[in-house]
Amino acid sequence: MLDMNKAGHVHSIDTCGMVDGPGIRYLLFLSGCPLRCKYCHNPDTWERTSGKIMTVGEILTDIKRYKSYMKFSGGGVTVSGGEPLAQAVFLEALLRACKDSGFHTAVDTSGYASRVNAGRVLAHTDLVLLDIKSINPETYKNLTGVPIDRTLRMLELCHKLGRKVWVRYVLVPGLTDDINDIQHLAEYLKPYDNIERIDVVPFHKVGEYKWQDLGLDYDLADTQPPSQELLELAISILSYQKPSSQP
Repeated sequence: MLDMNKAGHVHSIDTCGMVDGPGIRYLLFLSGCPLRCKYCHNPDTWERTSGKIMTVGEILTDIKRYKSYMKFSGGGVTVSGGEPLAQAVFLEALLRACKDSGFHTAVDTSGYASRVNAGRVLAHTDLVLLDIKSINPETYKNLTGVPIDRTLRMLELCHKLGRKVWVRYVLVPGLTDDINDIQHLAEYLKPYDNIERIDVVPFHKVGEYKWQDLGLDYDLADTQPPSQELLELAISILSYQKPSSQP
């Protein structure tokens, strides 16, 4: 049974997203995140109690205002954060309501959740935008403050349940630009035939001012975006062809 009164903390909403899933997307950013990524451009989403409290019913009513745009473009609803799985019960209720209303659903996540919570959310998710910060456990922990295990378990669970995945990899000079690690990631991802695409995202400092506003130390103040040469190399390594299933 749908719980339209289930409430959660919503940081912000963007009604015309174009890169967080197919078509025009209704983007919902939830508050709360257990990771502390050094390059995070939304540190203002870290605290779970930040943002506005909204019910599933309120959000769904707003989403339906844009239904024609999403239907025409093959779009849908993408829930991001923060880490949306930090509000797993609310997220499950919201995605269930969206699916019952005929919307394509996507979740932009680091995968940091228990297997039980992940499974409940994936039951109502069409596409997972999975942020893999690094395949190297030490680099991942240094970059995020948490272990890599749950991210990799999320990828395995998506494969088991047949959920489509778009992998996102942020290329940060001095942190995630080790070529051996990138090659290792490419090899690790090859067996997962549910991965539709792998996007290499160049590091930027668009959110640096937020760290300053919040009185936080920004360790990457002197880090520059990757060179075009390095970016193209990383893309060439990760953009492999999937083995054909045809005889």
